Amino acid sequence: MDLIMISQFAYYKLKNKSMKGSGSLKGMCIAWLLICITLSVILPSQLLLRNLEKTAELEVDQKTLGITEMSGFICGYVSSVFYLGSRFPQLHKNFQRKSTEGTSYMLFALAMLGNFTYGLSLVLKLPAVRHNKNQYIMHHLPWLIGSFGVLVLDFFITAQFILYRKHKRTQSNLLALEVEPLLVDEEET
Repeated sequence: MDLIMISQFAYYKLKNKSMKGSGSLKGMCIAWLLICITLSVILPSQLLLRNLEKTAELEVDQKTLGITEMSGFICGYVSSVFYLGSRFPQLHKNFQRKSTEGTSYMLFALAMLGNFTYGLSLVLKLPAVRHNKNQYIMHHLPWLIGSFGVLVLDFFITAQFILYRKHKRTQSNLLALEVEPLLVDEEET
């Protein structure tokens, strides 16, 4: 879904810049879509094949296991940082404009629900033994930070929706919004 949204953003950004050759714009969008679909198929299949090969091996080298676990931790923390960082530009832009116009609350509501249920699933799988609980939490900390941290930031976005909502819109405001382009360069406004 993120790739589709990025593709839409790039398409409309390029389209609004009035590229002379519409064929090149379409070609670039088709190439981007094909790359995304290819990566979406190849990467999971490679991971699945790698897991099948690992289960076929009876002996696992502890050093390799430690490196794999550490690389998973690093990826988890990097993912957590990017995931948390994804909300700050929207929060900042809403604050600057004192408006949430053009932002889909349904996207944030569904993201909140997804983050809550994902974080809850991690918490509900806590082992019964205290020592194992601490180890479990440490092993899942990046994903707990990512899910619950973004959930907190989404509550701030919800607060912005409540604070900045307009109670009444006139028909002229609705008409103006319909003809106004979705992507406007920040420098022009």
